[in-house]
Amino acid sequence: MRFHFENNVLDGSLRELTCNGVAVPLQPQVFDLLLYLVAERTRVVSKDDLISRIWSDRIISDSALNSRINAARKALGDDGATQRLIKTIPRKGFRFVGEVREKSEAALAPAGPGQVPARPAPDRPAIAVLAFENMSGDPAQDYFGDGMTEDILTALSKQRWFMVIARNSSFTYKGRAVHIRQIAEELGVRYVVEGSVRKADNRVRITAQLNDATTGSHLWAERYDRELVDVFAVQDEITNAIVAAIEPQIHAAESFRAHRKPPSSLDAWDLVMRALSHVWRVTRDDHVAARTLLERAIEIDPEYGQAQSVLAASLMFGVHLGWADLAATAPVAEAAALAAMRCDHEDGWAHAALGSVFFSTRRLAEALSEFEQALALNPNFSLAQSYYALALSYAGRSRDSFEAAQKAIRLSPRDPSLAVYYGIAGYARFTERHYDEAIALAREAIRHRGDLTGAYRVLAVSAGMTGDRALAGMALRELRRTQPGISLHWIATQLPWASEADREHYLEGFRRAGLS
Repeated sequence: MRFHFENNVLDGSLRELTCNGVAVPLQPQVFDLLLYLVAERTRVVSKDDLISRIWSDRIISDSALNSRINAARKALGDDGATQRLIKTIPRKGFRFVGEVREKSEAALAPAGPGQVPARPAPDRPAIAVLAFENMSGDPAQDYFGDGMTEDILTALSKQRWFMVIARNSSFTYKGRAVHIRQIAEELGVRYVVEGSVRKADNRVRITAQLNDATTGSHLWAERYDRELVDVFAVQDEITNAIVAAIEPQIHAAESFRAHRKPPSSLDAWDLVMRALSHVWRVTRDDHVAARTLLERAIEIDPEYGQAQSVLAASLMFGVHLGWADLAATAPVAEAAALAAMRCDHEDGWAHAALGSVFFSTRRLAEALSEFEQALALNPNFSLAQSYYALALSYAGRSRDSFEAAQKAIRLSPRDPSLAVYYGIAGYARFTERHYDEAIALAREAIRHRGDLTGAYRVLAVSAGMTGDRALAGMALRELRRTQPGISLHWIATQLPWASEADREHYLEGFRRAGLS
């Protein structure tokens, strides 16, 4: 169906908007929203209608919805003040009020019996979680698999990076032998999670796998064997493990997909996925590359909160590692973090980004509050958990810091930032004067990544305090390689301790290691 209004043609079949014959670029989600408003122009479309149709009943913030409405208006030369075509009806919703002429294309073949028409793919990756199959042979055990599935759905919905299909849709395939590719087409998703539960006596075996429906490949799979001492505790533990594993796998798959596209066709989402692949590498060159990509994404879509939050967090992590100047970087990062909060104040990444700004600018109480809010919104957010652990150390709460770092490691044992988490745990042990444990944790971090500044700092100061000159010398040499500008002055002025005693303890470790 083609809709003609003013000088525009909105073609639902070609998924194209043109103005005077020239294509107008639109993100797929904005296109879907505009097409829905035009098709339903005889009535007021409520916020709930839009969320159901465009976001598949996923909970989203008002700011996220408004940013898409504004993008649709901008594409039509409309705005929130004039509302020439898209009108806001206070407390009711939105209505397309332009004069429209319809032109039909060749009629589409009707769907066959029992078939569901394919839905258009959203601009962000969407994921469906199928009901876990009961392999116990006892129908009464269905509740356990269903409970696992519902918990995974709820936890994934807090990630906010991707759209999660509601239970009522994904559970329609329960007990049916349907190919994953067909499910993906009917639900409009790119990724499908499936699994099984087998209970016997007091033990349970749970399998789960993440599938890329477009290629038919398995991105991740795991098996969990547990004793059922506490059914709900086991359910929570495995849910957390599955959810924490899925997010980095999707990021990696999306980054690979983005790298296969020509640079001229990259949209804001693709640019952020490319940027994340650089962020996870944690090198000076990758830090610069990530910033460039994120700034391009923000130029394309200034209301893209995740681009803003990743930029802020990346910039401040670069400051902590000595790759950027605090005074010059902090205002840019804070502006980006606040923009992310305006876009979606219920996004854990936005709070973690703002927390990282507060941390590096010595506002430790505010930093801890933001990290706690990020974890309240998304308890499986391992990166926020690690930032929280680091802030706890600098705030003088070493024991809490070590426990928080250990939790980050447990949450995401395959995380690309796992070496960073071990380094933070090592620093917590250093602050408690457990130098041998700090050395062991720093070595573990280096085993995962041999070029991380933080791990060599912990190794140097801990070896310095134990009097191991050979180890301290090696750590200092590697530290100077990864952070050439390291000095006692930099340490004293750039790192945000709450306690002067903790600062002096760290400096003393470096002095004994041989840093001048």
